[in-house]
Amino acid sequence: MNAHNEQTTSVWMDGSPPLAAPQLTEDVSCDVVVIGAGIAGLSVAYELAQIGKKVVVLDRGTIGGGMTARTTAHLAPVCDDGVSALAKMRGEDMAAKFQASQAAAVDRIETIVRRHGIDCDFRRLEAFLFPAPGMVFKEAREQQDEEYKALRTAKVVVTKDKGVPFEGFKDAPVLRYANQATFHPLKYVAGLISEIEAQGGRLFSDTPVMDIDETDNGVRVKTAGGRVVAAQHAVFATNAPTCDWVEIHSKMAPYRTYAMAFELTHGSLPDALYWDMADPYHYVRLQRGQGNKDILIAGGADHKSGEADDGAVRFEAIEAWIRERVPKLGREVARWSGQVLDTIDYCGFIGRDPSRKRTFIATGDSGQGMTHGALAGILLKNLIIYGAGEWSDVYDPARKPVSAAMNYIKENVTAIKNFAEYLMPSEIASADDLKPGEGGILRDGLSKVAVCRDMGGALHARSAICTHLGCHVHWNSTEQCWDCPCHGSQFGPDGDVLNGPAIAPLAEARLSSPRSAPKTEAAE
Repeated sequence: MNAHNEQTTSVWMDGSPPLAAPQLTEDVSCDVVVIGAGIAGLSVAYELAQIGKKVVVLDRGTIGGGMTARTTAHLAPVCDDGVSALAKMRGEDMAAKFQASQAAAVDRIETIVRRHGIDCDFRRLEAFLFPAPGMVFKEAREQQDEEYKALRTAKVVVTKDKGVPFEGFKDAPVLRYANQATFHPLKYVAGLISEIEAQGGRLFSDTPVMDIDETDNGVRVKTAGGRVVAAQHAVFATNAPTCDWVEIHSKMAPYRTYAMAFELTHGSLPDALYWDMADPYHYVRLQRGQGNKDILIAGGADHKSGEADDGAVRFEAIEAWIRERVPKLGREVARWSGQVLDTIDYCGFIGRDPSRKRTFIATGDSGQGMTHGALAGILLKNLIIYGAGEWSDVYDPARKPVSAAMNYIKENVTAIKNFAEYLMPSEIASADDLKPGEGGILRDGLSKVAVCRDMGGALHARSAICTHLGCHVHWNSTEQCWDCPCHGSQFGPDGDVLNGPAIAPLAEARLSSPRSAPKTEAAE
């Protein structure tokens, strides 16, 4: 039970163009319906609209307002878990294909930016991998040597070098990657939207999808408002797919990551991407600010979703880490967190839903949501139009990699431990004790109740059972929501779904204990 009185914000929201769209209020038809309006869904819609397909895009929330608005936007076509680890997991040929596909995704973003003149600060730059805090440089170089060999085998342009412009690391061994990139994600997304709409595509926000029926001839997507979208094909690009209940979700796990933005005098730090070798690792990049200021974005401190509620401590750790390395760092301007879905074999799931013929998915960003999103546009367009696509074997959602068996077991232990929590006592003594921004679990007889007081002071009581597969939710004071540790569903204080795979809200609950019963707003 923790309170966090500062609102977390995304730096991308500061001055970004509005991404507005109406709610769907009528039945419509199209060639392809895309569910999810982040970079993956919009990339798919863009690619299909460009070849004359009629597309409709639906999102539960706002357009571009999900995890795409929470990225730090490293356009790094290098496996987030390390190419050496990927090669050991899936073999050198698959690792090389993965790297080629990720590079193609960045190339595609660059082509789209230039073709349409999208003003999104896209630029090519270098990236540097440097030692973790306290790491012996000799040990770091040995680990880098292993990665270097795997990178070279996968045809990644990389060199061994010395030093990064951080305090204490001028002589550190580093790997220097060429031809990386970065951009402003929401400005880029706004450019995609303009082109989708110019080709007759339609976008709808605040339109949750509740069900999909598939026949030999097409699909019918049903929304919470009772409207139907009829199409030839459907694409679920909803971070965690809501069209699949078990198979895909058992092969990936949700992790929360944290990021902060600070002012820095322009020119104080070379414009590049920086990653250290810690586990979880830290990451740094720059965004052009106002006047003579840059915005330095630093992140890290990852943990399994729902298994910690100490966001304030993690932000403090990130700030201490980056200020030690950049002593001239200015004031903090934003902080936020996001959720990534790590797959058991380090590659996303992009392709046909294993249980359907006309439905496709894009999920499992594994820390590379921007490149995976752009790649989804390329790959799913080819699968829908031609029935095949380059790199489809790398990302096939139906794959069951034997080499990833240990990761599969490790990640799915979370669900087993989670169900045991139903036998545990209450986390809090009474709902009356909660302050604004606090939440916790109360045992009420045989039931577990998720109780929180929102930032406005109103008290909410909901079932603690996630409506996806019945796991036990945990309070996230940083984001003011309930997190499901098993598969990444998120719910607002009032129980409404914020992020799938759940599609139904947490059930309402009543507490039998008079002292624990929620007060009404009028009574307060």
